[in-house]
Amino acid sequence: MDGPVVIITGAGRGIGRAAAVELGALGYRLTLVSRNQDELAETARLAGGGLLVVADVREPDEVHHVFESTMQTYDGLDAIVHCAGLAPVRSIGEMTIEEWRDVIDTNLSSAFYLAHAAWRIFERQRSGVIVNISSQAARDPFPGFAAYGAAKAGLNLFGLSAAREGQKIGVRVHTIAPAAVETAMFRGIVPEAQYPREKALAPADVARVIVQCVKGELAHTSGEVIYIHKVCE
Repeated sequence: MDGPVVIITGAGRGIGRAAAVELGALGYRLTLVSRNQDELAETARLAGGGLLVVADVREPDEVHHVFESTMQTYDGLDAIVHCAGLAPVRSIGEMTIEEWRDVIDTNLSSAFYLAHAAWRIFERQRSGVIVNISSQAARDPFPGFAAYGAAKAGLNLFGLSAAREGQKIGVRVHTIAPAAVETAMFRGIVPEAQYPREKALAPADVARVIVQCVKGELAHTSGEVIYIHKVCE
């Protein structure tokens, strides 16, 4: 098979699944990553196939395995779409040290692990794209989101720095920060009675922006944070 290759984390559901469906329809060859084999299998069915890798992006060795498997299967890599996230609602007083580390590692450290693993590949081929999914909570967190908001704010700055480093080797780094998205993670935090479904973005809304970044239609936004929200009448 021909076609560009993309690694998608958090691919088992939500934004990651929607991105896989959109990119698969465009002929991208997919490496689908999450911690749930059954969810990955369903995403692959919806997206028309893909390499399934069960991995925890908080662990550098497991991230290395993702890249090793991808290169062995496809012998190439064109893009990374990093959608994996963790967003427990905890006050500063309630949050444990372990929970803090889990949130930072899932949302921020993992982005470094992925970029670090990809950098030499991208440098060698003088091209590559990284799309990281941030959140509006990076600039406007509600109570209980201190860890998540801080992690996503750090992700925003990491994206800017990585884009500046990547410019000389043809690498673009995009950061997308959506408002509320109708996902299982969001509904685990905010019930529909508190935030109606019609006010939330669909995962496909975010996926379409991801595709624009990967394809280069938003090439001039490399390093910037793209905030998106649903306009309600």
